[in-house]
Amino acid sequence: MDALNYIFITNPLSKGLWSGMDTVAKSVGLKPRVTQMKTMATQVSQVSPLWKLAGKNLYIVRLAGLSGASAIVLGAYGAHRDWDDVMDPKKGEEARRNFETANRYHLFHTLALMSIPIVRRPALTASFFLLGMTMFSGTLYYRALTGDQRFRKLTPTGGICFILGWLSMMF
Repeated sequence: MDALNYIFITNPLSKGLWSGMDTVAKSVGLKPRVTQMKTMATQVSQVSPLWKLAGKNLYIVRLAGLSGASAIVLGAYGAHRDWDDVMDPKKGEEARRNFETANRYHLFHTLALMSIPIVRRPALTASFFLLGMTMFSGTLYYRALTGDQRFRKLTPTGGICFILGWLSMMF
């Protein structure tokens, strides 16, 4: 939160912006609300960091870090891999699309995983998201990299787990 405090309040550009807004407000006969806004921004910047809010669910944030790192590594691999299949160019294009879909859902749900410590039932929501990442993204990654269709039927189940994970945040 110190970074937010610096970005919004204490860096030279922000200080100049705040004082300029004060001056403009005074010149047009308004009470400068900028000082109130600065006070609110200072209070917001003093909120506990996520790792403190996570409390006993810190392991979920750590899992999100691991998941995010793996999503980035896999995304880089997929972006630089040669997807042209010598035997059938259509299969290569389909594999690339499957890999990109898997990576996109993996990364989105990694970001969602970071917010889970603040929901009412974090273990349930995290379980659904992790199952979804494994069954949806994992099977798409596997299919794209090997061409093996064996686990294809698990992909929709993983999608349902994603949906259930999002819905579990409501209760």
